[in-house]
Amino acid sequence: MERIGEYFSRVAVNPWPVVAVELICIGIIVYWALDFLEGTRGERLFRGVIFLLLAGVLTLNMVSKQFGFERLEYLYKGFLIGVLIIAVAAFQPELRRALIRIGQPKFLTGSSQKMVLIVEELVSATSDLSATKTGAIIVIEKRVALGEFIETGVRLDSRVSAELLKTIFWPGTPLHDMAVVIRGDKLAAARVQLPLAEAGSMDGVELGSRHRAAIGLTSSSDASVIVVSEETGIVSVAHNGLLTRNVTEAQLRKHLSSTVEDISGMSKRFWRFSKSINNESGKTS
Repeated sequence: MERIGEYFSRVAVNPWPVVAVELICIGIIVYWALDFLEGTRGERLFRGVIFLLLAGVLTLNMVSKQFGFERLEYLYKGFLIGVLIIAVAAFQPELRRALIRIGQPKFLTGSSQKMVLIVEELVSATSDLSATKTGAIIVIEKRVALGEFIETGVRLDSRVSAELLKTIFWPGTPLHDMAVVIRGDKLAAARVQLPLAEAGSMDGVELGSRHRAAIGLTSSSDASVIVVSEETGIVSVAHNGLLTRNVTEAQLRKHLSSTVEDISGMSKRFWRFSKSINNESGKTS
């Protein structure tokens, strides 16, 4: 306890406003990092790295100085360099997304009219895929970043259009297998591999790999997923780990409007848009 008091007395030598500003800045940076990584695999890794660094620094400052563990202090400095190198490699997708987000602020994203057009393109593509019984799975990223899954696919970064989606999912094309991911107003990637839910996720219902992938992804993120059955042409929507089957075109448009509203933050326009849709029968889980 005496050593701990000594340590904090050395810290208190600095003017308290300077210390307060430094602590606030550190807190803001850590909070931003955790908020950015929330819902991804990198979140736990980041927490672990922060814990190791804090524990190491406190241990060295309170113990090594007193007992003269100079070699341990030297090794710890080398360890910090190693942790930095490993962190850069481990957080590569997250760092890339962070740089993209910094270079592309929210106020530069598409207008409400563009987002309405995206909804119509998705509805049109889904209806045509359903009519031809072409299997498809379309993921719409929301607040939780899906960069770790996008990295497994083929990057596109193209405009969302019904023609492009139908071409991608046409049987025999190189990208038709697995999922496409829509980020903002762009079709980010195709042939994206998603985690599968357990086979018994829905009691009494036998699910294919597309439906299980939709449940698996939405169970661990806030994404919305559209699934078109290859066998029946039935359209399903997955959200929050729940699968709604036999979705009509009007219901799909309403769901997508609400989803896009969450992404763009344009509540009034899309509430007016969704209220104009006829009320359909309740969803079945």
